[in-house]
Amino acid sequence: MSFPLLTATAVLPALGAVATAAVPARRRTAAKWIALLVSLATLALAAVVLVRFDPGGARYQLTESHAWIKDFGVRYELGVDGIAAVLIGLTALLMPFIVLAGWNDADPMETGSSRWRPTQGFFALILAVEAMVIISFEATDVFLFYIFFEAMLIPMYFLIGGFGDRAHEHGEAAASTQRSYAAVKFLLYNLVGGLIMLAAVIGLYVVAGNFSLQEIAQARANGSLHMATGTERWLFLGFFFAFAVKAPLWPLHTWLPNAMQESTAPVAVLITAVVDKVGTFAMLRFCLQLFPEASKWATPVILVLSLVSIVYGALLAVGQRDIKRLVAYASISHFGFIVMGIFAMTSQGQSGATLYMVNHGISTAALMLVAGFLISRRGSRLIADYGGVQKVAPVLAGTFLIGGLATLSLPGLAPFVSEFLVLVGTFTRYPVIGVIATFGIVLAALYTLVLYQRTMTGPVKPQVEKMPDLRPRELLVVAPLIVLLVFLGVYPKPLTDFVNPAVQHTLSDVHQKDPKPETEAAK
Repeated sequence: MSFPLLTATAVLPALGAVATAAVPARRRTAAKWIALLVSLATLALAAVVLVRFDPGGARYQLTESHAWIKDFGVRYELGVDGIAAVLIGLTALLMPFIVLAGWNDADPMETGSSRWRPTQGFFALILAVEAMVIISFEATDVFLFYIFFEAMLIPMYFLIGGFGDRAHEHGEAAASTQRSYAAVKFLLYNLVGGLIMLAAVIGLYVVAGNFSLQEIAQARANGSLHMATGTERWLFLGFFFAFAVKAPLWPLHTWLPNAMQESTAPVAVLITAVVDKVGTFAMLRFCLQLFPEASKWATPVILVLSLVSIVYGALLAVGQRDIKRLVAYASISHFGFIVMGIFAMTSQGQSGATLYMVNHGISTAALMLVAGFLISRRGSRLIADYGGVQKVAPVLAGTFLIGGLATLSLPGLAPFVSEFLVLVGTFTRYPVIGVIATFGIVLAALYTLVLYQRTMTGPVKPQVEKMPDLRPRELLVVAPLIVLLVFLGVYPKPLTDFVNPAVQHTLSDVHQKDPKPETEAAK
C-alpha cells in the first residue's frame, strides 16, 4: 500500500492540535513550540504534495479511496487537482506565520491576572482549522467535504469569540460583548448556508445514488445520469448559497467585517486568507463540475453580484475609520474579483481567479499582520489615532506600504497578475462587466494610499513617538511574505503550470471554450 500522503497532510495538524491542547497549563511556551513545529512539518508534507503532483498527468492525483458508510454510498475519497494542490500549499505556507504572529496573543492579559487566557487552546484551535481546511481541499466525496466544510466553523467560533483583539476603545467588557456578537453572527450566517447545502447534498444523493464527485461528473458527462433542469438548478443554488456565504459574496458578506474587527490579526488572516478560500474553491470544484448547465444559467446574476461586491466593498473601505474593517471590506472587493473570474467561464478568468486566491492570501496576510503589529503597539484600531509612524518605525511603515501596494495590485507584485487575468478573461466574454470592474482598481488605490497617508505620514503624534520598530520575530513573519509577493509578481509560472491544466478540465465540464478574438472570428 502506498503512503497516504493526503491523509497525512490533514491528520498531522489534527494530531498537533490534540498534542498542543494536552500541554499542562503552566507550559505555555511548550504549546507554542509544538504548534510551530507541527505547522512547519505540515508545510513540508504540502511541499511533497506539490513535488509529486504532475501538472500534465491525470486530473486527480495522489488519490485515496476507502469504504466508509456503505449503506449510504459514502466513501473516504481524497484527490487533488492543480487548483487544490496550490491552495493546500497556500494554507500550509501561511500557518507558521500565523502561529509566529500570534505568539503572545493568548498570553495572560496581566501578570498574575486571574483572567487566564488558555494559550494551549488558542494554538490547538488554529491547528484544528488547518486540518479541516486541508481535507476540504482534498475531499472528492461530497459528503466528506460537507462534514469538514461545516466542522471548521466550531474552532473558528471559539477563536473569534474567545481570543479577540485586546485593542478596544470602550474597555474589556464592551470588547467581550462585541466579540461574542461577531462570533455568533459568523456562526449563524455560515450555519444557515450549511443547512441549505445539506438539503442540496441529500437531493444530490437521491438523484445520483452516491456522493462521489468523480463518479457523478463522469456519469453526467457520458449521459448515464440525467438531471431535470429544475432539479439541477435548485441543487446548484443550494451549493452556491453556502459557498457564497463562506466566500463572502455580497449580500451575504456582513459577518466578515465584524469577525475580522474583533479577531486578533492572526485569526483575521486565518479567516480571510485561508477559511474563506474554501468557498471560492468549492465553486470551481463542485458547482461547475456537478451542475454545468445550472452554472451557465446562473452566470449573469452571479456576475452582477460579483460586480456589486467589487464596487461596494471598495467604496465602504474608503470610508472606514477602523484599520481592520478597512482590510475586511477590501477583501470583500477582492473576493468579488475571484467569483467574477470563476464565472466568466474563460481560461484567463479562471486561472486568474485561482491565482487571485493564492496572491490575495499572501498579500492580505502581509498587510493584516503588519497592521496587527501596529495596533498592538498603540492599543487602538482607529486610523485617526496614528500619524507620522514612518519617522519612528521606518521598517514597519515600509512593510505596511508594500502590503498595501500589493492589495491595490501594483504591477510587479503578485496580485497584479491575477487581477489582470481576471479582467482580461471577463472582458473577452462580458466587456461591460469587465469595464465597470476596473473601477474597483481605482478605488483600491484610493483606500490604500489614504490609509498609508493618515497612519504613516505627517506630523508624529505624541502617542506614537516612542513606538518601536519591527522586532526580529515580527520581521521573520513579514519578510518571507514580501519576498513571495515580489517573486510571484515577476515570475508567476510556478503557479500557472499547476493551475492551467486544471482550469481546462473545469471549462470542459461546463462545455465552454475561450471566445475567439474579433479579428480571427471575422476571418
